[in-house]
This record gives sequence, C-alpha cells and structure tokens, in this order.
Amino acid sequence: MNNITDLKALGWNEDLQSEFEAYGACCQVGRVAVEYKGLYKVYCEGGEVLASVSGKLIYAAAEREDYPAVGDWVLLDMRPEAGSKAIIRGIMQRKSKFSRKGAGNTVKEQIVAVNIDMLFICMSLNQNYNLRRLERFITMAWNSGAVPVVLLTKSDLCEDAGEKLAETAEVSPGVDVHCVSCLDDSAEKTVRQYVKPGLTIAFLGSSGVGKSTIINSLLGENLMDTREISGLGDRGRHTTTSRELIVLPDGGIVIDTPGMREFHIMDVEESIDTTFSDIYNLAAGCRFLDCTHTAEPGCAVLEAIGNGNLDENRYNNYIKLKKEAEFIERKTNRKAELEYKSLIRKRAKLIKALKK
Repeated sequence: MNNITDLKALGWNEDLQSEFEAYGACCQVGRVAVEYKGLYKVYCEGGEVLASVSGKLIYAAAEREDYPAVGDWVLLDMRPEAGSKAIIRGIMQRKSKFSRKGAGNTVKEQIVAVNIDMLFICMSLNQNYNLRRLERFITMAWNSGAVPVVLLTKSDLCEDAGEKLAETAEVSPGVDVHCVSCLDDSAEKTVRQYVKPGLTIAFLGSSGVGKSTIINSLLGENLMDTREISGLGDRGRHTTTSRELIVLPDGGIVIDTPGMREFHIMDVEESIDTTFSDIYNLAAGCRFLDCTHTAEPGCAVLEAIGNGNLDENRYNNYIKLKKEAEFIERKTNRKAELEYKSLIRKRAKLIKALKK
C-alpha cells in the first residue's frame, strides 16, 4: 500500500481538486485508511503517514462527525523532522457518510465510514438470514448517500437459495440482489461487476458472513484474516476488529468493517420511505394525510394487511423503524419533542371522536 504515486488511485477527482485549490498551497492532501486511538494512518501521494489531529481542530469539534473517519480526505501539515507524525488541519467535504447510533441510551453517532460510493450488504443464507435486519441495513445505506447492493452469501449451505433470493428482492425495492458463494468464484465475479478505478465500495454485515473472504479474492491474497466455518450453526468466524481502507491492485477502493452485533438507526425518516416504498405508496390512499398507520380509520396500509397484500412482519418492522427515527429526532430536537406531544394529544381526541 505504500507504493501509491497517484491520488486518483485513492478516488481523487475534479470536484475534490477544485475544493482543495481553495486552500492554497498550505497543506498536502491524503485519505484516512485506518483509525487508531488518537492516531490515523493516512494514504497520500507517494506512500503513507501516521497523523494526529491538530489542537485547533479538536477545540472546534462539537460532535463525533467533526473528527476524521475512515474514508475521509484530510488536509495534512507534513512535519519536516524525520520520523515525525503529520498533523491533520482539516477535513474536506464528505459526499456520503454511513453511521449508526452508538450502543446505550444516549444518542451518540458512531461513524462507520465516509465517502462511499457503493455499500455491499452481506447476509449469509444460514442462521444469519434475517429480512428485518436487512431492511434496517438498507434504510441506513440509502440515508448515507451510498448505493446499496445486497449479497446473499453462502448459497452452498442453502437448499432453497432461489426462494430466499425472491423473498429478499421483494423487500429490497430498487436494490440489486445477488446470491453468491465464496466456495466458487461467483462472489468475486459479482462484486467485480461494480468495481471501477476511483470508486469506493464498503462491505457491511454481521460477523462471519464472508466479507473478508470476498475482499481477499478481490486482492488475490489473504490480506484480511479469516477463519473456517465453525461448528456452531454454520457460521464463519472473522477476526476483523477495525475499519480499513484498501486499494485493489486492478483499481477501486474497498473498506472492510467489523461484524455488527447491534445496529441502531439515526435520523432516517426519508430513507425509511425509500426502503418501504410499497408502504409509502399504499399510504397515499389513507383517509388522513398525517395517518400513522396504527389505529386510524380509513388507513389503506392496515387494510392491505387485512386483505393479505402487505406482509405483517414487514409492516411491524416499518413501524418500529419509524418510531426509532422519531425518538432520535425528539432526543436531538426539543421543538420536535413538544410538537410530538401536541400531535399525540390531538390524534387521540380525533380517534375518540371518530369512534363515537
């Protein structure tokens, strides 16, 4: 990785060049590859450097998003002393940001990666197969600004792969869905259809679904550490513990991420409507414009469940994600909290009046 001589191999383009020129010749530029505790490995023209954030940047930071993340383009002050670390003076504008709410009751953002063009959501066709979790991942992918693609891995372990492929496609409107196996070259061939020089793709999914195995096949070497399928439920065990940006030999950039045990959403109201476009379209037929699709008379969504045109499990997940998104909005916006309480009171009165 230390033989990079052209920033274009890292995804540099004309838009970034125009933004960079506005800073003058005060800094060099690089892209964050790995984040350590208080340090960053940054790939730049000609090689890689270790860098730390400047005191001014730390002082000005109000949220986690004000710090560099894997995939960021950063402004570097290269120290002239031999062996000295570079200083990160600024972060260039992000075109996408994939993040989740951190664990716990506090609303704290955890950035997974930034400046991603395409996000491969990996879900294996064994005990890991979970359409409700997939809907959550797709929602956050659309919200990030990246284009989601679903990879159903370990098809060799599934006797009804075709049926599951159809089920997955049904709950993933507008998303490419592929059924692949890492035992043959189907996974590598599928992903290579999307890989292009300068394009950044990231892999997301639970631990052991084959993300690193696919990346190794793209690299042509076992750079990412993996283990064989375990005897506990046909799960592959994977040892990735941090995010890392990697440049492929034939062009293109990939970001590997650790397996996610928990995945709490942030404010994704619009993305929920994209993921659940079938429910969004049904809602156009509701009697009330502000219908919550929970108890109101004349609700087209509830009617679709009753006549079998909408799967109840999908509907329940839709309502759950809506409530999570509204909760996040209220926790971060006092005005939204007050408006929500007022709306609940008005809605309760309306429903009571209509039932008389």
